Amino acid sequence: MKRLLNSIVVFVTAILLTACGGEQYDVVIIGGGVSGTTAGVRSARLGAKTLIVEQGPWLGGMLTSAGVSATDGNYRLRGGMWGELRDSLEAHYGGAQALKTGWVSNLLFEPSIGARIFHNMAENEKTLTVKYNTEATAIERTESGWKITLAGEEGSEVVECKVIIDGTELGDVAASLGVAYDKGMESRHDTGEDIAPEEANGIIQDLTMVMILKDYGRDMTIERPTDYDSTLFACACDNPICHTPKEANRLWSKQMMMSYGRLPNGKIMINWPIEGNDYYVDMIELSKEEREEAVAKAKQHTLNFLYFIQHELGLNTLSLADDEFPTDDLMPLMPYHRESRRTDGEVRFKLNHIVAPYDFTLYRTAIGVGDYPVDQHHTRYTGWEALPNLYFHSVPSYGLPMGVLLPKGVDGLIVAEKSISVSNIVNGSTRLQPVVMQIGEATGIIAALAVKQGIEPREVAVRDVQREVLAGGGYLLPFLDLPATDPHFSAIQRVGVTGIIEGVGMTVGWENQTWFRADEPISMDELSRGLNRYDGNIPHIADERNVTIGDIVNYGSVTEAMWAEWGLENFDPQRDATREECAVAIDKIINPFAKGVTINGEYL
Repeated sequence: MKRLLNSIVVFVTAILLTACGGEQYDVVIIGGGVSGTTAGVRSARLGAKTLIVEQGPWLGGMLTSAGVSATDGNYRLRGGMWGELRDSLEAHYGGAQALKTGWVSNLLFEPSIGARIFHNMAENEKTLTVKYNTEATAIERTESGWKITLAGEEGSEVVECKVIIDGTELGDVAASLGVAYDKGMESRHDTGEDIAPEEANGIIQDLTMVMILKDYGRDMTIERPTDYDSTLFACACDNPICHTPKEANRLWSKQMMMSYGRLPNGKIMINWPIEGNDYYVDMIELSKEEREEAVAKAKQHTLNFLYFIQHELGLNTLSLADDEFPTDDLMPLMPYHRESRRTDGEVRFKLNHIVAPYDFTLYRTAIGVGDYPVDQHHTRYTGWEALPNLYFHSVPSYGLPMGVLLPKGVDGLIVAEKSISVSNIVNGSTRLQPVVMQIGEATGIIAALAVKQGIEPREVAVRDVQREVLAGGGYLLPFLDLPATDPHFSAIQRVGVTGIIEGVGMTVGWENQTWFRADEPISMDELSRGLNRYDGNIPHIADERNVTIGDIVNYGSVTEAMWAEWGLENFDPQRDATREECAVAIDKIINPFAKGVTINGEYL
């Protein structure tokens, strides 16, 4: 009887909420993946009443629910919530070295631990609510914002908000609201990217149904799958049945394959791209039922690979970990999607913006950073040999422009995760986990500021967002000279992102780097050119001599006491100033963020 009464109460409440409008939020994030989680936390920290709607039982998306608990990139760019995640993981496992268990990454962890950390992050925010195991079934525009119908464990309800963030894995919300989008590869003639294909196509990257294995110390060989075909995996590693590898230059031993994603506590993440459990299917425009069918096939492909590992490679004591995912089949809660719809945004970020940032102005609007190469997975696509080879195509590290988060045509909406407005080529780098975390942070900041100021997200000032990113210890440009904890970090970020003093990007081995060259001198010609570019009233002095402390004194009426107050040392007007000292002084003298920029990076 009590259960019946409770059901009636829930049913009646749902009817009343549908009729009258439900609980009011400032910001609702649909999708509690990597971006959705950081967006929710960051929005709440700025005082916005925020809701995350997550269809599964975990937050964290690809890092947790998809099992890809080995992060790629940004290892030396530790800031913002990306830094918070690392702090929490190091605290749990006992230091940074404890996370270096596999060779694919310097930061590996168990997905269940990542899910616990993200849950705790959300729990700590008083103005943040998370509804797990809940889906948004309808979204309606109202005079003041949005009305969203939710279906969860307790039935249906309606909530209202002013701003929606699309944190879904495939950009479903933006598409349902009419935002235009691209899918697959663009032609090089449309993007100007010389490594793009000659003609556009609709081919997306392979997805992966990851598996987490552990050693049970006894034979755990699963029943041979009915559709098992060993040739699909024969050259996943060097072994007797491999004769014609797809990628002969990446034919490694089974020991290398199994240590690739080794996690703490002896578990093994299998996210193996070389004739392993990558799987080609385009789920983007499929129905819910068709997606479920596609996921089932991807799972079966991964189980076939498990049988290959157990039966063909003789590793029969390894099997799916029974203490990771809260699923009956012990598989992840979702696939690892490398590619989504790419929405049509206020800005489209392309390869040339990364390669030559100072030939354009978008770097001035940066709200996060990335340093991973362009890396695309296509070898499970039939005909992959004809596609561009985009395995670890090196690019400089970069600042991600704010405009990629702002879709055209729909008010009150911001796009996150992998659905931002970038080219297919650039998605090969921006899809990586640390970048997607920063994307979430920025969307949360934009949403909270839009609500606070009573304006549309696209009207939020770039400089306001950048100030909040810096206040949270985040990066705008990927300068490696100073860590985010350095007292002069924000100064070189502000002076760098205004272009007054430029950095230099380079590739060193596997690393893509950008340096401010903080300890080097700077010529009068370079500094005055940068100041003139910032403010045409400041004359350009074509003099190749180095700027001295005395020049700074004369320019800003700087005293020795001011120099010391700014945290600078060795006040000697005769010596050359470093680029860092110039940045700190310029930051204090002219306050470079006082001059705003448009979403395209043009000075206001």
